[in-house]
Amino acid sequence: MNKLLKGGFVLATMFLVACGNAQDNGDKRPVVLIKTVFGDMKVALYNETPKHRDNFLKLAKEGYYNGLLFHRVIQDFMIQGGDPDTRNATPDQKLGNGGPGYEIDNEINSKLLHKKGALAAARQGDQTNPGKKSSGSQFYIVQGVVFPSNDLPALEAKGNEKLAQSFMRQLTMANEDSLKFYQQAGNQIAFAIMIEKLQTEAMAKAKKTPFKLTEEQKQVYTTVGGTPHLDGNYTVFGEVIEGLSVLDSIAAQPTGPNDRPLKDLKMEMKVIKD
Repeated sequence: MNKLLKGGFVLATMFLVACGNAQDNGDKRPVVLIKTVFGDMKVALYNETPKHRDNFLKLAKEGYYNGLLFHRVIQDFMIQGGDPDTRNATPDQKLGNGGPGYEIDNEINSKLLHKKGALAAARQGDQTNPGKKSSGSQFYIVQGVVFPSNDLPALEAKGNEKLAQSFMRQLTMANEDSLKFYQQAGNQIAFAIMIEKLQTEAMAKAKKTPFKLTEEQKQVYTTVGGTPHLDGNYTVFGEVIEGLSVLDSIAAQPTGPNDRPLKDLKMEMKVIKD
């Protein structure tokens, strides 16, 4: 079974990339303060993603996030929080499934990248959420890594692999009844033939629309850093404009099962500009 099935000018450019990849003027963006035991982070919310912007502001103003945990932390990747079930959670409690009872339509924007400090919405996986709708409250902040230029071809190869996997999931869901019929009938040969056919179709679709990093992505991920394989799959709706060292401190904390920090890391939020 193959891997698919298993699941001057330069300085100016670097300065502009480091300051953000949102298109509107930063002075017009709402700003929220996230207070932690390691210090404060200021995040600016993108006006290009109004549904996510307004929802985040609403919850922050209501005090929804106060006392919640950063419940999932992966160094060199991201820190995640916003699950209401984390408030007063027991040490062995499974976390990550809570929310306000609604989702938000995705506002995925190819110009808003998963650079270091990007604020993005968590969501359920494609199999149960083909529309890539966002969690109503859970979010993550990207830490990521800086990639050497010679790693870019490998990043593109990984992107193409994930693209083919996405097509395969879509085709499998579309042919679910037939696949179940062959399985239940014990016809493993017919099942395998159909899987191979779907796989071939998925790879053909991926080749027609290959994943290729834009020049902006290459510039961002080789200077600022981030997690490029998430681009196009999750809604990025803001960025840290002050306090990246706080992000690094949280990401460095030791974790236990399900990437939960061994010591509870609570947050408080305050809207300082809307």
